[in-house]
Amino acid sequence: MTAPRRRIIRPSPVPTSNGQQHQRQLDKLRARLNHERTFLARWQRRLKRAFTAVEKSQKCIARIERKIAQMET
Repeated sequence: MTAPRRRIIRPSPVPTSNGQQHQRQLDKLRARLNHERTFLARWQRRLKRAFTAVEKSQKCIARIERKIAQMET
């Protein structure tokens, strides 16, 4: 005869206030959103600075190429 399966007895979860848990999740999400917005703003500043540097370099190169073409003719 086979032995019956053993049952795993788990303690019941501690009842927490649903409103408190919901509020805690909202606070965590708001903090994360604030952090991500700050992070994005920092990267946008860097990107803007890099874009301006690239534009400046392109203008300089175009100016030099025009001057070379003018001197060759």
